[in-house]
Amino acid sequence: MRRTWQKAKPKEEIKFIANDWIRADELYLIDENGTPAGKVSLEEAKKRASDLDIDLVLVNPKAVPPIAKLVDLGQLKYEMEKKAHRQKVAQKKVDIKEIRLSVRIGEHDFNFRLNKAKEFLADGDKIRVDIVLKGRERQHPDKAEEVIFNFREKLKESEGLNVVEEQALTKQGGRFSIILMNKK
Repeated sequence: MRRTWQKAKPKEEIKFIANDWIRADELYLIDENGTPAGKVSLEEAKKRASDLDIDLVLVNPKAVPPIAKLVDLGQLKYEMEKKAHRQKVAQKKVDIKEIRLSVRIGEHDFNFRLNKAKEFLADGDKIRVDIVLKGRERQHPDKAEEVIFNFREKLKESEGLNVVEEQALTKQGGRFSIILMNKK
């Protein structure tokens, strides 16, 4: 079996306009302590930055006049990356877990899948309940609907869960599916 390798995508770097790349004649300057210094010419802002041995960085280039800040550019980039990483870790990706039922499902299997569905919903995931009709089962689509609706009602009765339909029952050929979620 042949494996294909993809080149790793480079990290998107946040671009800052700093020091000699600033083209405005006049800036609204914020000093190294975070206090506003008011409107200042570009040359004076660059002189202040070089005296303090830090960078002059445009914070809001679209403002009139553009807003610049006296900060260490390396430290600013590090803090922005750290903040972005914290946000990425904090976000929860919602998965859709699939539970497959059958028209001829036994009571024990039904209860087992019901408990699994409760676990998935408690974890914050969505569930898709599927029934695929095969052969002679296709003659009785009402049985499939009955099993799915029974499953949904049993989930709604469970404590601690507020189960709602995200997507109503859909029928495609011999496949019936419904998507449920726990609304907090």
